[in-house]
Amino acid sequence: MKKLDNKEFEERMKVIDALEAEEPTVEDIKAIETAEKEDSADSISLDDYKNHKEYSGKLMIRVPRSLHKELVESAKKEGVSLNQYALYKLAK
Repeated sequence: MKKLDNKEFEERMKVIDALEAEEPTVEDIKAIETAEKEDSADSISLDDYKNHKEYSGKLMIRVPRSLHKELVESAKKEGVSLNQYALYKLAK
């Protein structure tokens, strides 16, 4: 599978966003009804889930390719993973 560059990704997202919303099928509606019946007291609504702020410990950022290359090479020199190296640099 070909990896999309940022421009290709943005173009595909424009096409997807321009599509007309689909109506749920009978099967979709039945599945939703079944899920709602199985709903436990611990569950929350989709809106509540979207609005719930919990810090996962994950941080995703986009960096220039040249910086990415530099960080990977530095991590290799130090004998650690890129994640460990980035954490070290961020903590400094």
